[in-house]
Amino acid sequence: MVDLGSLRLEEKLTRAFLALLARFLSGASVRWIDCQPDTCQRVYFANHTSHLDAIVLWSALPQQVRNITRPVAAKDYWTSGPIRRYLSNRVFNALLIDRTEIKVHQSPVDVMIREIAQRYSLIVFPEGGRSAGTEIGEFKSGLYYLCKKRPDLELIPVHIDNMNRILPRGEVLPVPLLTCISFGPPIWLEAGEPKTDFLRRAREAVRRLKEM
Repeated sequence: MVDLGSLRLEEKLTRAFLALLARFLSGASVRWIDCQPDTCQRVYFANHTSHLDAIVLWSALPQQVRNITRPVAAKDYWTSGPIRRYLSNRVFNALLIDRTEIKVHQSPVDVMIREIAQRYSLIVFPEGGRSAGTEIGEFKSGLYYLCKKRPDLELIPVHIDNMNRILPRGEVLPVPLLTCISFGPPIWLEAGEPKTDFLRRAREAVRRLKEM
């Protein structure tokens, strides 16, 4: 985890430049539906169709919010080269999850809770892997267990439209197209709510944004 106060000027400029570049390449329009940007501790959970999803969502946040929001990403992908390592650590301040060494007492949820403490917000993709089409896949249980251990966290559903066409699976260079990022009204895990019901409700909150 990087203390943003320790970043050099060129690293701060790189963060600002990449945020602008991501918005330019995606042509992203941003909608806040019954929700407003806020620096309170949140979990932004979204559909997942492209490697650029986390970057584009991160760049759509106002700078003050962006500074305290950490994308959750796969360690094997973001440490596979010096540029990705630099970007994930010094630019995006990503929270990297090792998918190959998941332990009972060191689960991804435990890592997230420890790393965010009472300060940081998260960007997560509950489907796990990227979806091949436009349908949102079933949500994995991680979001439920994160909320069960931190029921105070405000959950913001996010729908990212068109990113699977901007950077299709297997492609390296993005194709500039228009996308839309919709932030929806917050939800919380309700007391005693079964895991299956919660995950279905969370998935529906994301899906519903596409139709608004």
